[in-house]
Parts: sequence; C-alpha cells; structure tokens
Amino acid sequence: MESINPTLNLLPGQINDTPYLHSNAVGIEDLINNTKADWDSHEISWDFNGIEITSTVHRQPLIKNTYKKLRVYWKKIVYETRQLEENNNRSFIDAYSLQEELQPEVPLKEITLMCNPHYRYGGIRTNQELENMLQSDTISELISYIIGCMMGRYSIDREGLVYAYAGNEGFKALVGVGTYTSFPADSDGILPLTSEAWFEDDIAARVEEFVRTVWGNEHLEENLQFIADSLCLAAIKPVKKGDEISRETIRRYLSTQFYKDHLKTYKKRPIYWLFSSGKEKAFECLVYLHRYTETTLPRMRTEYVTPLLGQMASRIDRLRLQQNEAETVEAKRIGKEIDSLTKQLSELRAFDDQLKHFADMKIPLNLDDGVKFNYGKFGTLLAEVKAITGDKAE
Repeated sequence: MESINPTLNLLPGQINDTPYLHSNAVGIEDLINNTKADWDSHEISWDFNGIEITSTVHRQPLIKNTYKKLRVYWKKIVYETRQLEENNNRSFIDAYSLQEELQPEVPLKEITLMCNPHYRYGGIRTNQELENMLQSDTISELISYIIGCMMGRYSIDREGLVYAYAGNEGFKALVGVGTYTSFPADSDGILPLTSEAWFEDDIAARVEEFVRTVWGNEHLEENLQFIADSLCLAAIKPVKKGDEISRETIRRYLSTQFYKDHLKTYKKRPIYWLFSSGKEKAFECLVYLHRYTETTLPRMRTEYVTPLLGQMASRIDRLRLQQNEAETVEAKRIGKEIDSLTKQLSELRAFDDQLKHFADMKIPLNLDDGVKFNYGKFGTLLAEVKAITGDKAE
C-alpha cells in the first residue's frame, strides 16, 4: 500500500489494486449479518428496528424468562461468531503460510458484539459481574425504549424509527392512522418525572402500563419486581435501610439515573430534554426534542407546574393539621415531611417564574442548529446545561 500510495489517503481503486492470496474463508456473510443484527438491536443504530427483549420471538409471560431465553440466544450468537472468525483465521493463516506466526483462536473479549459482556465491559471482572451488568443494561435499554414509545419516537405496532421530524409536524396524522394503537403515545410529548406520584400519567405509571400491555396483567407484579431487581444489579444501588417496593425502585431509577444513562447513550446530545426545577426535584419532566413547539412551555406550566403548586400547598396544609393531632414521634416525622415539601414548594415557585418568562418568549428551535446550540436557549430550566453546551446556564 505504501508503494501504491504513500500518502494517508487510500481510495477503493488502490485497495482493489493491492495483490492478495486467495483463501478458502467461508461464512463472511454470516459474520456480517450477526454483527449488523447485534448493532441494529440498539436504538442508536440508524437501522434500529426494536429491542430484542420485546420481540415475540423471545417473549415469555415472565420478563425473567424472556431474558433467560434471550441470553441463551445471545450466547449462541457469540459462540457462532467466534467459530466463524476462528475458521476464517485458519483459512488466511493457511493461505499465507503463517502457521508459525499466528494462532487462529480468538479470545472471547475480542468478539465484538454488544450482547457479549466480555467485549462490552471488559476489564478484570468475574463472570457474575459481567452477567449482572448485561442484565441491568438490558433492562435500562428497555426503559429507554418504553420512554421512546411514550414520546412517539417508537411504537410497538411498527418497526424502527416512527417519528423524528420537527415541531410535532405530522404527528397527529400518525396517530390518526393507528400508529400507536396498542400503546398510545403521549399527546404533547411532555412526560412528568417526579420522585413521587403527583401525576397519574407520569413516566413511572406509564412504564407499568407498557409492561402490562406487552407482557399482560397476570404476572405484572413479578415482572415489575424483575425490572427493579435488574436495575439494582448495576444501574442503581439497592436500598440499604428499609423496604422499597418495585414501583418505588423503578421511580427512583427514573428520577436519579435515567437521564445520566440517556446522556451517555447519546454522547451528551440528548433527544429527550430534562426540564428541572432544581436540586430538590420538585418538578421534572422530559420533552422530546422533535415534538417541541412554541406551545410546549406554556402547556408545561398550565398542565403540570401550576396544578402541582396547588397540590403541594394543599398537602402541606393537611400535614400541619395531622401534626397538631399526632403523638410526639409521629409529629416529628410529619414535621420533616413538611420541611421537605416546603423547600420543594419554594423551588417550584421560583421555577414557575422562570418558566413563565421563557414561555412568553415563545422560543423557536431549528434542528439544523444542533442540540448543543438549541439546549442553551432555555437558561436554567434545563438540567445538565454545562455538560451539553459546555457553558453554565445564564
């Protein structure tokens, strides 16, 4: 190659002119297909069709058994790919008489499939640690896909990317032709994400709805528990003190970890934007970039923030009445809850003032400007501004 073209650039014609020895390598197409299918099962692939754990090919009534069946399939694919690579190595070694220079065997960590935890995570880890990480990530990816279905980006009734236009244009038409029949997409692309259930249709509640829709109601509790247990394997830490039911664990993941995972998946160019009132997490919600319009912020305020202000104030009043009639220990516990809610209410009022200001501005977005530029248009309303734009929010 240095003789044909000593520069850094190599063109297809120059590669074609490079002499080579013919080998008896077989299964190249199978290798390509295995690798492509593995990559396309992740939502960052341009040819993403859907995640494998929801596929009818692997689906069982219990998500636990669905994952077990899927894991057996993944091991088979990894083993098959390894065999194909080693067979090809033998063919090339024989063709070039490299028996004394190279060995055909391929270490498991070099089988470049995402379903292979030895490659995906690497490092010095036990097999159990690798299995835990893969199971946890698979369930995290399931939740990401579920949120995509809520937003209308994906649909369990169609394969692949369904909606990624701009300004919500054409979305109603998709709804009208039954694109989201089995699991309806959110009407406005605003998904509340709170540390407790203030809204009936918040993300945690709709995750449960999705699990019920896809896997049925009979084993709902077991399926939610498997999701919660899987998240605690690697995504979030299990609770050390006190009991936490599966729904609380899922809500905790959504509230504390999901957006971090989303930023990592999309390399700090998120497609779902996290609007946040601040460190007290009085109110947070996700907005799908492609469904944002100039009415998104006004609607966020009237449909979610203003009602939540009233709910919080009412709960504080009720708790004060309860505190007056409670015994000392209980009164102390209620007092702590009142203090926490009071801080959240104060934070939410400040957020509401900012939200009103930006809602009145009717900020337009041009997707061609990119996420980094557009994300910086909303001041401190959005979380992780510095991580995404490189600048502190004004």
